Amino acid sequence: MKGAYSFKMRATAFIVAVLFVISLFIADLFRIQVIDADEYSSQNIYYSSANTQIKAIRGEILDSTGKSLVYSTQSNAIYIDASYFPRVSKQEERNEILLSLLRLFKENEIQFNYADFMVIEDGKLKYTDGISSLKNKLFAKDYLNLNTYATAENCFDALCDYYDLQELSKEDALMLATVYVAMVNADFSKYNPYTIAEDVPTDIVALIKEQSRFYRGIEVRVDTNREYYDGSIAPHIIGYYDYISAEEYAAKSEEYKEAINDETLTEEEKAELKLRSYGMTDKLGKFGMESAMEDELRGTNGVLTTVTNADGSKTTEVTTKPVNGNNVILTINADFQKQVQKILSSKINSTKQHSGVDTAGSIVVMDVSDFSVLACATYPTYNLETYKENIVELNTDKSAPLWNRALRSTYAPGSTVKPAVGLAGLEEGIVTVDDAFFCDLEYNFFKDLPLNCVGVGNHGNSYMNLTRAITYSCNTYFYEVGRQLGIAKLNEYFTMFGLGQKTGVELTEAQGQAASKEAREAAGGIWYPGNTVQAAIGQSDNLFTPIQLCSYVATLANGGTRYKAHFIKSIKSYDYSETIYEAEPVVLNKVDADAEHFAAVRTGMISMANSLAAFRGVDYKVATKTGTAQAKKKVNGVTVAYTNGFMISYAPADNPQIAVVIAIENVDSSGLGDYVREVYNAYFNRNSDVTASQQSGIILK
Repeated sequence: MKGAYSFKMRATAFIVAVLFVISLFIADLFRIQVIDADEYSSQNIYYSSANTQIKAIRGEILDSTGKSLVYSTQSNAIYIDASYFPRVSKQEERNEILLSLLRLFKENEIQFNYADFMVIEDGKLKYTDGISSLKNKLFAKDYLNLNTYATAENCFDALCDYYDLQELSKEDALMLATVYVAMVNADFSKYNPYTIAEDVPTDIVALIKEQSRFYRGIEVRVDTNREYYDGSIAPHIIGYYDYISAEEYAAKSEEYKEAINDETLTEEEKAELKLRSYGMTDKLGKFGMESAMEDELRGTNGVLTTVTNADGSKTTEVTTKPVNGNNVILTINADFQKQVQKILSSKINSTKQHSGVDTAGSIVVMDVSDFSVLACATYPTYNLETYKENIVELNTDKSAPLWNRALRSTYAPGSTVKPAVGLAGLEEGIVTVDDAFFCDLEYNFFKDLPLNCVGVGNHGNSYMNLTRAITYSCNTYFYEVGRQLGIAKLNEYFTMFGLGQKTGVELTEAQGQAASKEAREAAGGIWYPGNTVQAAIGQSDNLFTPIQLCSYVATLANGGTRYKAHFIKSIKSYDYSETIYEAEPVVLNKVDADAEHFAAVRTGMISMANSLAAFRGVDYKVATKTGTAQAKKKVNGVTVAYTNGFMISYAPADNPQIAVVIAIENVDSSGLGDYVREVYNAYFNRNSDVTASQQSGIILK
């Protein structure tokens, strides 16, 4: 009886609990359908949402006057995504899709990317010059497995077998084969999509999207392209922007993973970091300012959210606005830069000392008050507008047009170092302004090392004080000053002037080196006393860049303050409403020398300029020093000797504004004054043609 009662109580409790739960559901249903009906009515049509990125527009690169040198446009690109493209086992499907796409491009005169290594001429297959760069990969055992002597017909047959192209016409089969080879050469994979066409018209993009079920793996993206005011202006400085490589993508991905794992980041910061991360089909700066200022130019992508409702309708909304990249304003003036480039090319194309050595060089122009670079020209050069299509030719050109000689080439500077050596001698008490050494064109301090002086201006058998020694570039004077200073003290002054030191510019630059006992021994050599005196005239192990020489002479011009050199004037937000960065002079060090000693060096440099026909008649004073240095190079297995010519200068000498340095390979320094004068004329708004002034007929040292 007691058990029956207990059971009845449990049953009653269970029923009550069930009724309570049901009442809760009823109450919640009443709230949803009656109280909150309007809110849930708007929500019940929601089905799904998807986010896509809105590409930020890349910032511009402008010259110092605000002229846009590089700006962005947007276009459509077609690429193949291996994740959705039919697998290799379904080659027939691959061929069908790709052939249809290529025919569509041809019908609409759209250029597509392919490997140019074979053509059909008069019905016969023939290799093009492009086969040389592809042969190793194409004929490899893990690809076509061909002998090195395989003919174009052999190669074509192997490609038809490899890609199942036998049933196609020869023209269609070759068209497909050249694209497949290009994909292999570009390491096409699910991690590395292949861009097959760029600048594709919108109507063709729409057609491909409409037939997306057929064009499996053929994807469309909006690309940012770079356009140029004039692609020939400062290409080594501006640089290039192109698709990210597999190696670059891997490196950027690692950077992102490391950054996103920072526990101090807020959710907003993580979201921004994600929007600034790189995808496999993105572009980035490859070199020059495009690379150095990548973080400023890139911008932050936005988010477009697309909501698909239950009835199939879609709505889109910008949920995160893109932040376009910042604009970078350079210190370079485009018109002046172009004039300097013309002056440089005219010199190089008109002069060559040794027929087996290419003539090349650079000119650097710098503001002496803050070391902003006003012009920086390298020759041979190239055009950014045709860089991509000419890349193979540019890379194989023995004259190295892609190499930035102004920042990355190091040279023995010759007699251009003599003003620094003279100043060191005065400061260290080795000589006074009036002390003079007798020059008989021979220096016999070292009995086993005969050294001589060239005797510029027929100064032999006369006394040389500092002013005359600079004017006539007397080796004997500087041999003796250098010997008494010693290499350690000499090196100390070179370092203060920034020689063998990086200038601080935003681009990649060589450091070079000032000759020293330590550097020689570190390289496994032995330092001899005679090396010191040779270092004092700019030979021995001294290796400096043209921009270092410009920094050095600018330091002489302003009385001893060496600033950090720079190409960037300012950085502005995309709409110019905000200044992100404004360049201010940065002092690297000061040469605290006596003003009288600086004046003595300046007098010698002005005297040298006055002795040159190039600077006679101009209405501004120039201070200058020439230099000629010996160099050697192997040409067809034979070592040939030649000279490099230099001129360092600044003007006006009585109120210095700019420093100009010219460095030319495979010429001597005679005649360089003509071209330096033209740079000053261009800067001071004086028009004159490059003409050959009557020189003294001697090689200036």
